[in-house]
Amino acid sequence: MEKLYAIWKKFGKNFEEGGKLSKLSSFYDAFDTFLFTPQTTAKKNGTHIHDGSDSKRTMIIVVLALVPALLFGMFNAGYQHLLATGQLAEGLTCALFWKAFGFGLLAVLPYILVSYIVGLGIEFVVAQIKHEEVAEGYLVTGFIIPLIVPINTPLWQVAIAVAFAVIFAKEVFGGTGYNIFNVALITRAFLFFAYPSSMTGDKMFVRDGGTWGWDGGHALVDGFSGATPLTQMSTGSAVELGFWDMVNGLVPGSVGETCIWAILLGACLLIATGVASWKTMLATFIGGGLTAWLFNVAGSEANLAAQYPWYMHLVSGGFAFGAVFMATDPVTSARTECGKWIYGFLIGLVAVLVRVLNPGYPEGMMLAILLMNAFAPLIDWCVVQVNINKRLKRSNI
Repeated sequence: MEKLYAIWKKFGKNFEEGGKLSKLSSFYDAFDTFLFTPQTTAKKNGTHIHDGSDSKRTMIIVVLALVPALLFGMFNAGYQHLLATGQLAEGLTCALFWKAFGFGLLAVLPYILVSYIVGLGIEFVVAQIKHEEVAEGYLVTGFIIPLIVPINTPLWQVAIAVAFAVIFAKEVFGGTGYNIFNVALITRAFLFFAYPSSMTGDKMFVRDGGTWGWDGGHALVDGFSGATPLTQMSTGSAVELGFWDMVNGLVPGSVGETCIWAILLGACLLIATGVASWKTMLATFIGGGLTAWLFNVAGSEANLAAQYPWYMHLVSGGFAFGAVFMATDPVTSARTECGKWIYGFLIGLVAVLVRVLNPGYPEGMMLAILLMNAFAPLIDWCVVQVNINKRLKRSNI
């Protein structure tokens, strides 16, 4: 390993100033810091952390936390396809399990490739133009996008949405660490408003009559509907799925958002490593649960969303996924400890408000997080000012 590292470093001299490939220094630095722990640390005293850990390592932890949701989502994509085409009539056998996972793998993989190729391609080009290091934030963003986009979305639409989000929601603000809004959610928002027919949530795991992919030739069974539970509720249909159905995740929905167990595993890793704030997560669930409970108590009986059990809101749609992986984004969320409670609570509150009061958009979590992204700096400012005023009073100045 040491010999390989020495060869790699010797090769890297070509990318240093004055070297033959110095104009491509950003490319070498990106791979160097990704493959190997940085050998440099901050030299100054004060607040600098003298450690080899960097944000790439932090981002990799988040990616690892997302893996359970991805793997289950791949299986569920295939499972919903087999269910829709009547291939599970006699139950799920070992052979059908791997068939479902293989189908889902082939279905999801193109979205991962498009997300990374387009997003990272733009990041590499921008870094080279600006003569800066390649930002590492897209390691997570590129992984999240395929998990929150309906799997029947045309790949060319995903590519356009990713390009728009990276350029206009990130690079124009200065790159990683300067963006105001969560880039993955901007991608989804762009798709939602530019191509609404691709974001309806209906028949997410089968298309063209069930002849999609290498498992073609199976028509949809009579009466099958691939609409998500929230979509059914918004259209006035009764939601037949129960709490444990939603928790276990074998339901229609975006790839990474259905299984609460997989999301919980990711949350445990993020909290244990200190990468994400448990305060923001918990506050989001408290805000959503309390608001939904108030609608249960005082809401209109004619509004199915208002009478949807409060605990079902917390496990439906992208609520749990958003609370764990996107509300906790360290760049776009509140940073003060008190602010995290306020920020998370308001996300949960707004998400349920949108679900109940806007039948045209039954999800709510995306808009809630993006809205609170805009208010996060104000929340932190107010918290800081309150603390300053308290200290001034104590000092009798």
